[in-house]
Amino acid sequence: MDMRKIIILMFCLFIFGCGKKEVIYEDTTNDFVNTKINSVEVYEDIYLNDIIKIVNDEIKLESDNYKIDTTKLGVQNLDINYEYKGEKYVYHYEFDVKDTTPPLVFSGTKKTVNLNYDKDMCNLITYGDNYSGNIKCEIIGEYDLTKEGVYTLTYNLSDSSNNNTSVNVVLTVTDNVDNNIITKPKVGFSDLYQKHKSDDTEIGIDVSKWQGNIDFNKVRESGATFVMIRIGSQRQKDDEIYIDEYFEQNIKNAQNAGLKVGVYFYSTATTKSEAINQASWVVETLNNRKLDLPIVFDWENWGNWNSYKISFYEINEIAESFIDEVKNLGYEGMLYSSKFYLETIWTNKKNNKVWLAHYTDQTSYEGDYVIWQTSNTGKIDGIKGDVDIDIMYK
Repeated sequence: MDMRKIIILMFCLFIFGCGKKEVIYEDTTNDFVNTKINSVEVYEDIYLNDIIKIVNDEIKLESDNYKIDTTKLGVQNLDINYEYKGEKYVYHYEFDVKDTTPPLVFSGTKKTVNLNYDKDMCNLITYGDNYSGNIKCEIIGEYDLTKEGVYTLTYNLSDSSNNNTSVNVVLTVTDNVDNNIITKPKVGFSDLYQKHKSDDTEIGIDVSKWQGNIDFNKVRESGATFVMIRIGSQRQKDDEIYIDEYFEQNIKNAQNAGLKVGVYFYSTATTKSEAINQASWVVETLNNRKLDLPIVFDWENWGNWNSYKISFYEINEIAESFIDEVKNLGYEGMLYSSKFYLETIWTNKKNNKVWLAHYTDQTSYEGDYVIWQTSNTGKIDGIKGDVDIDIMYK
């Protein structure tokens, strides 16, 4: 190690008449830096200890293990400072941040349109990218929107790093598009209660204006112990935030009935500042009410995803901004999403409590979750129409 002092001396002891100064030597021998990691994926979780290897117990890092910034593409420089035998050294480490992940198609590839369909054909499928919000779409194959028929097309998608994805889309052009809504079987609250209630669970519901006037006393008498209430929404990008017209009535009557209460906000935020503003609005609207359960960020407008021009990384940052602001303002935060999007889009769920939506008898979701929304066609006394039924795990 002493030879390093001879190689390059960054700060000398007596220079320009400045007297004694701290000496930091440059380490150019690469003795303790793990150079096997010379490139990383953009947004990859890499920590200092993933890069270096300590080969001598006398080497002491100046900083504890910390996360390396991988948010910018290209060659990045990192100074690693350490001490050895009372002397200080710095190693200048370079690593290349790359984007090698291709765009993801997350919609079905069998599409049916009416004759003379006049909308953007690229928006027939939904696609996104981890890094780029602007994806180039090229459609290969012949089709005629003025004639009935079935056409096989190839959609070529490329992101800003020239990563490519190709999918075949079967397009049916018809004069008789079937818009019939499939009727799902109704699920009785008492049936779910009998199946899932235990010492470790509570069974509840979530509601909004769509349930109309609710008799929460009857809901409580049916066995429900909690309710998640929609407080407000921003239905479309850039729309004004509005309060759910039944919120005040719902939260007052639910709490009076002795139910535990949490709230959720339906968001279409496309920037962090917008999400922070929404979180502030929620807390302001609560007007110092105490909640038993979290304030939930509910972003699910995936059908319009192509038009938003944001990346998967950005939507995760948006959700994180909402939840962080809720926490800063004294409440608990939570993320709501379906099984598919929790598995494919949301990467920040490790840091946040999760409300899972999966309409099935037994979920196959392997991640952690606190609440499971198990049905959206539930029936319970006190509500005339359908209602979502939820299981909360203690």
